[in-house]
Amino acid sequence: MGSTTRWGAGPEGRRIADLGDGTYRNPVLAGDFPDPSVLKDGEDYYLTTSSFDAAPGLLIHHSRDLVNWAPLTFALPRPITTGFAVDIAAHDGRYFIYIPFIPSAWAEPDFGSEARIYVIHADSMAGPWSEPIDLGITGAIDPGHVVGEDGRRYLFLSGIRRVRLTDDGLATDGPVEHVYDGWRYPDDCVTEAYALEGPKLFHRDGWFYLVSAVGGTAGPPTGHMVTVARSRSVHGPWEDDPANPVVRTRSAEEAWWSRGHATVVEGPRGDWWLVYHGYENGYRTLGRQVLLEPVEWTEDGWLRALGGDLSEPLPKPIDLPDQPAGIPLSDPLAGPALGPQWAFHAPARDETARLQFLEGALRLAGKGTGPADASPLTVPTGDRAYEVEVTLERVGPGAQGGLLLFFNSALFLGMGWDGTTLVTYGGGKRSHYREPVAPSDSLHLRIRNDRHVVTFWHSPDGVDWTRHGMRFEASGYHANTAGDLLSLRPAVFAAGQDAVTFRVFRYRALPEVDAPAGAE
Repeated sequence: MGSTTRWGAGPEGRRIADLGDGTYRNPVLAGDFPDPSVLKDGEDYYLTTSSFDAAPGLLIHHSRDLVNWAPLTFALPRPITTGFAVDIAAHDGRYFIYIPFIPSAWAEPDFGSEARIYVIHADSMAGPWSEPIDLGITGAIDPGHVVGEDGRRYLFLSGIRRVRLTDDGLATDGPVEHVYDGWRYPDDCVTEAYALEGPKLFHRDGWFYLVSAVGGTAGPPTGHMVTVARSRSVHGPWEDDPANPVVRTRSAEEAWWSRGHATVVEGPRGDWWLVYHGYENGYRTLGRQVLLEPVEWTEDGWLRALGGDLSEPLPKPIDLPDQPAGIPLSDPLAGPALGPQWAFHAPARDETARLQFLEGALRLAGKGTGPADASPLTVPTGDRAYEVEVTLERVGPGAQGGLLLFFNSALFLGMGWDGTTLVTYGGGKRSHYREPVAPSDSLHLRIRNDRHVVTFWHSPDGVDWTRHGMRFEASGYHANTAGDLLSLRPAVFAAGQDAVTFRVFRYRALPEVDAPAGAE
């Protein structure tokens, strides 16, 4: 089977959307970047997405064309618990990110037992960003910021509810009120749940538009959808679009499943675009990826999506030369700090204290007893086939280090090494399979994920490689089986009472081929 040119080639051969001929192919941000919120600021666009259990969190991306996105900074270096479905806003020369946090096993002790809305602010999207400020809003998620016709600031919330903010946007100024019942889809729609959420608002030609998500974010492929309502006033009443839903996966045969949670944004040429997330058909393991779809306006002021099922290339919003997209995932691990590709899973506030950069290597202090509770360091990938390698050196007594494909603390696979024994993990558990390795001061580990067929290798010198005696099939490592809205990510871990030294993490995307997921 031959290679294709279905996507552009980014760093390390990773797929990017820009095809180099004035067109793009979705996703515009490959990998697990769910619940995208986009801000247009002059000729610049900024995007951030849910980081959930990762720290640092809220990686902000920058673009000039809505297709090529490059990382800018982390807005949340030290999350206080699981955060997701944020909204970016700009007002009076200052930038804001409104963040829902929910309880988690690693939350700060005084967080409480309910979801809470916080805000951070900065004078530049590049930061520095403030510490999170508790707005005192409980039991709600998915904030959406808007300035009303009265000049006052408001947050719309899941439900759909609304609360007025103070002029500085850093506190509430009134009660939380229910303001909209949502559009109801027909009973024969196959969805996960009604789940009215994700309100995003914008103003155009005298109308306030309220864009919402219904149908559930995972579940059946046809569940998630984008709906629109409008009003002359931010206070309502709200009129539903007679053509709702404006975006929905209508068949499991489509290229993208569970499309929803949209932001509507004006493009660089004055046209309009939808930015939302979706699962790739056959590759739920990659998480919810960022999709871009053109829209047009009807004569009576409703928007209509024009991208079909997003399986084919589309014209770019603007064709600008030499736009950066993505970053390498490989890392020499030489410091002086972690690169923006890395994030700890389920971290403590002081997780970075585990890091010590030596001469050309990273010494990672052990935590927990194994991959499940070690807060592994993960990197997001949007490639359907790839290889990763890392070198382990000087594993301390009582410590174990290794290389994984990690979904969450209950679901992972990979290898761990304690200096003498190579341990195999699959399905989130230690396997009884015993893989022999010769005694060595260091060990090189490699994992290949070739469209969900996962193969391990190990080597004493990085030259002569031995294939591990087991292979795994990982297509089920995703949200619908694990009950967690994350993705399967390459990761390294250090567990136990001592430390593990890592040297040179390598990532390489494998060529795209015309074959179904899991084919050999």
